[in-house]
Amino acid sequence: MKTATLEKKIVHAKGKHPHELIRRIQKGLPFSDLKVLQDSIDMPFEQLAAKLSISRSTLQRRKAAGRLSPDESDKVIRFSRLLEHAARVFGNIEKGRAWLKYPQYGLGGAVPLDYARTEIGAREVDNLLGRIDYGVYS
Repeated sequence: MKTATLEKKIVHAKGKHPHELIRRIQKGLPFSDLKVLQDSIDMPFEQLAAKLSISRSTLQRRKAAGRLSPDESDKVIRFSRLLEHAARVFGNIEKGRAWLKYPQYGLGGAVPLDYARTEIGAREVDNLLGRIDYGVYS
């Protein structure tokens, strides 16, 4: 039952018009969206924050303010988008999140979530998922 709930709660990056998504990112996502991502990706909060390059003190400030910065919001959307793509490719959220957390040959042995700390890395993870989906995995 937990999985069905999480699939409905993922901070959805798809399905929204790009202008709306850009506006939301520029405004800063609500802090609760970070918590939704944490629940969806099933990772300790501080570990996820470290992967998003958010320090403990900044995390506390954002929690008190109730809103993430645009840069942090962009990273939350990036990770959410990759989680959605991985869940789609592997058939469910559990398999998608597991794939994102373990070293992958197609990324030179890197862990996809570590690789996705930058936009270029996230594109490579996304491309690899696309190749897997189309059966041209290398």
